[in-house]
Amino acid sequence: MKRIFTLCVALCTLIPVFSQTDTTGTQNTPPADDTIRIGGMIIIRKKGGKDDGENNKELKISKRSSTKQSNLKTNWWIFDIGFSNFNDNTNYASAAAQAYAPGSNETWLDLKDGKSRNVNVWIFMQKLNVAKHVVNLKYGLGLELNNYHFKRPIRFDDNPPAIPNAPILMLDGTVGRTYSKNKLAADYLTVPMMLNFNFTPKRKNGFGLSAGVSVGYLYSARNKTITSDEKKQKAKDDFDLEKWKLSYIAELSLGPVRFYGSYAFKNMFERGLDVTPYNFGFRLSRF
Repeated sequence: MKRIFTLCVALCTLIPVFSQTDTTGTQNTPPADDTIRIGGMIIIRKKGGKDDGENNKELKISKRSSTKQSNLKTNWWIFDIGFSNFNDNTNYASAAAQAYAPGSNETWLDLKDGKSRNVNVWIFMQKLNVAKHVVNLKYGLGLELNNYHFKRPIRFDDNPPAIPNAPILMLDGTVGRTYSKNKLAADYLTVPMMLNFNFTPKRKNGFGLSAGVSVGYLYSARNKTITSDEKKQKAKDDFDLEKWKLSYIAELSLGPVRFYGSYAFKNMFERGLDVTPYNFGFRLSRF
């Protein structure tokens, strides 16, 4: 009887132990994907990570690509390489022309083909969106450098006599002297302002057209010559050139290739000569 009682007590003690559920081996329900956005970054926690006390979550980090264009774009250091020329409408029979250049005629200002060059260095240009990036305002600041190479041995006098309407331009008649270079350089600090039409605003190198005006201020002028006997000579003066230069300007974009052109409003000289300058060439620019 005593043994039966002892066996019953032992069974009652073991039954609760076997009836307990072991939860240590049961897997937790995998969490769903979590997505976190921080600015332009997207962080994704991959579905199925185990919560076992260890840092074994798999993360994916990606950067959202932005297709929105900036309303203001800046382009630094643009270069133009082209040619300088002018239309000579001077009436050489007039008293004003003969006072400025005694004995002059229509051949004095003839330029050497391909030698007269224009180089522009734009410090910056900006493009401001006006309407859906199709219509934009384009402006900048830079240096306009013009070099006019003459066929004839003419010279600009940097020290004319102190009289009204003194002669500035003369023809060098020195016997035996030959010229290997004879150029007039006129350099301007210029501000261009254009209305730009971009026909393919979503393309990096698209097709477009710009047109407007520019305002330039003459900050340097010189007549540089190289002769057989005097070698290199340089005369610095304004030679009665107009201080301000107003020009019509245009730009044509054909994919990665860009062309530019300008045509002055009026004569580049204050008196005597009637010469209207123009430039054209290639532009090295991002937009």
